[in-house]
Amino acid sequence: MNYIGLSKEISYALRHAPWEYELEMDEEGWVPVEQLLNALHRDKKWVDICETDLIRMIEQSEKKRHELKDGKIRAFYGHSIPMKILREEQMPPDVLYHGTARRFLESIKEKGLLPQGRQYVHLSQDIETAENVGKRRDDKPCILIIDAKRAWDEGIKFYLGNEKVWLADTVPGRYIEEM
Repeated sequence: MNYIGLSKEISYALRHAPWEYELEMDEEGWVPVEQLLNALHRDKKWVDICETDLIRMIEQSEKKRHELKDGKIRAFYGHSIPMKILREEQMPPDVLYHGTARRFLESIKEKGLLPQGRQYVHLSQDIETAENVGKRRDDKPCILIIDAKRAWDEGIKFYLGNEKVWLADTVPGRYIEEM
């Protein structure tokens, strides 16, 4: 079983194009597992997929992108569709990181970190993850240090994405410094 391919297919369906799969998503991003499986079965490559495969896909994934609960599945983050996955506020670690391309630095200094077409700003719990994210757009990315404790204390909301990713609606520039 190609769990990486399955994860990518499901991510695309849940995060970007639920209508292409005729999925009925609730306001928190949940889709009935049965509905997702029926949609996947239309493609001969996924005709034998069952709920057990979804569970294995989630368990084997390094990046926890999906969650399964009470017969429903959803993507944790990264949605480009115009709905907001509601998350519970949580106090973040004292410091978080954000990897970005050098060409975005001036804009970030001026406007802070904005979701840029996503639902949330993605922040990393460790420097290595931030660096890997930044390298998607720049071979020598800038690593930004976020004073998450001060931001939280001053009213900025943070949400846990997964064990390595934290989310925020925005992060004003006063909480950001270059590494």
